[in-house]
Amino acid sequence: MPQKDLVDLFATLNAPNMSEMVGEFDGTPLRQPNLVRSAVALAKVRNRLHLWKAKGFRQVDENTGRGYNIYRWAGTGRLAYSDPMTTQIATSRIDGRPAFQLDYRTFDTVCGAVNLVDDVRQVGPGLYLGFAMVGFTERQRSVLQPFMLEATSRPYVGDVGTPHSEQPLIRP
Repeated sequence: MPQKDLVDLFATLNAPNMSEMVGEFDGTPLRQPNLVRSAVALAKVRNRLHLWKAKGFRQVDENTGRGYNIYRWAGTGRLAYSDPMTTQIATSRIDGRPAFQLDYRTFDTVCGAVNLVDDVRQVGPGLYLGFAMVGFTERQRSVLQPFMLEATSRPYVGDVGTPHSEQPLIRP
C-alpha cells in the first residue's frame, strides 16, 4: 500500500487499550517512504545478522507500560531482547489523536539517542499499524516509517534496560 494510503488509513483507526497491548507481537516492516529510510530499515530491522522479529509489551499501571524489541541472530537462531521503550496512550504526532505510543527516548540506547517514537493504532482484532518517527529535527521526524504488529500468544519475557528516571545518581 502506498505511504499516503497507510497514513490515511491510520487517521481512521483508534488507539488500542493499554490492557490489550500485553505480550509479544510479531512485527513486519512495510515499504519505506524513501531510499534513505529504506537503508535505515535494512540496517536496523532487515539486517541479515540480526533480523527484527517482534515487540513485547507489559502494562505497568492504568496509563503506562514497558516494552522491548526482539531480534533473531543469524546462524544461531538465538533471540536478543533489546531496544527498550516506555509505552502510553498519547497524542499522536501524526494527526493529534490518541495512539499507543512507544517512547525510546527514556533509555540510553541508540534508539533513544536518535529520538525514536512509534505511534500504533488498531486495524482489527490482533492487528496493528504503526509508524516510527526518528530524528533530531521536526522535518526528520515527519518521515514516517510504517510497520505492522500482530498479536501472538507469547507472553512478555521481562524488562530490559533502565529508564533514565530509575537510574541511580552517579556522585563524584
